[in-house]
Amino acid sequence: MDRSVPTYEDAQLILKLYELRRDEKLRAAREWFVQRFFPSKPEDLPTTAAAGQDNVFFRMVTSYWEMAASFVARGVLNGDLFLDSSGEMLVVWTKVEPFIAHLRLTMNNPGFLSSMEKVVESSPRARERIGAVRKRITQMRERYAAAGGKTS
Repeated sequence: MDRSVPTYEDAQLILKLYELRRDEKLRAAREWFVQRFFPSKPEDLPTTAAAGQDNVFFRMVTSYWEMAASFVARGVLNGDLFLDSSGEMLVVWTKVEPFIAHLRLTMNNPGFLSSMEKVVESSPRARERIGAVRKRITQMRERYAAAGGKTS
């Protein structure tokens, strides 16, 4: 997955990925995904429901992070440098991973989010961070529910 020493080109690509994350629509989608999307069963996934804003946001966020992870999975971008600034990708993966088999089946796409999976599974550092991310997501879900949000 990884080249050992990041290059100037790696840094430039990281900066470009950051710049893309600042897009107003993607920022709104990311906010929804991180702060208000807490699936607990396959039926909670917007891709299995009728079209709507949640579906659009889900697709925007997952496709953005899958694209970014594909750069690492294909050896274009240094994995360690990528993981330094992509904690949000770990949040995205942690939220969808329990449902990945269902998503791949219902979407008829066996490779759905395979680059994110490859980055996480091939990095001891990423796998270690997933534990902390799970705890943080649980806390966020509890705060959201306490504030009256629907967590399914």
